[in-house]
Amino acid sequence: MRVRLEEPKDWAAVHRVNAAAFPTTAEADLVDIVRLRANPIISLVAEQDETVIGHMLFSPVTLTGHADLKVMGLAPMAVAKDHQRQGVGSALVREGLARCKELDFGAVVVLGHPDYYPRFGFAPAVQYGIGCEFAAPPEAFMIVELEPGYLHGKSGTIRYHSAFDVFRWERRRVG
Repeated sequence: MRVRLEEPKDWAAVHRVNAAAFPTTAEADLVDIVRLRANPIISLVAEQDETVIGHMLFSPVTLTGHADLKVMGLAPMAVAKDHQRQGVGSALVREGLARCKELDFGAVVVLGHPDYYPRFGFAPAVQYGIGCEFAAPPEAFMIVELEPGYLHGKSGTIRYHSAFDVFRWERRRVG
């Protein structure tokens, strides 16, 4: 298995992996929209035998009152069912965080499983006085500083790229 940057030839496979990993196609559709609208993005694929088996997307987010901060949001991450619990997601997270750091982002947020992401240094964002624009349990919205002290003295609400508006609408429609 190897992790690499997504290429246009991967788009259909990335859509399939995301669509299969979630109850609706909302996340797969979100990836398609964010890919076209957000900049910069980091879109990674995990492949085995030239088949895409995982995908992870990072896109810029903002912290209210601190427009100068460079923060990325990790969302979504998907791994093909027959490749889960084999280190694919971990490899994607590690590579993605490294690439965010290379692009001089100081922190990354995720709305995810509180038993999974702390192994990569994520901690509840509420500890930093940072909230999420989405209704989420405080333990599920997490942040990791890629640059120690980057968020010192900062607080506010994380806002996702406007491309997530389609996802917000889909969640209200489905939920």
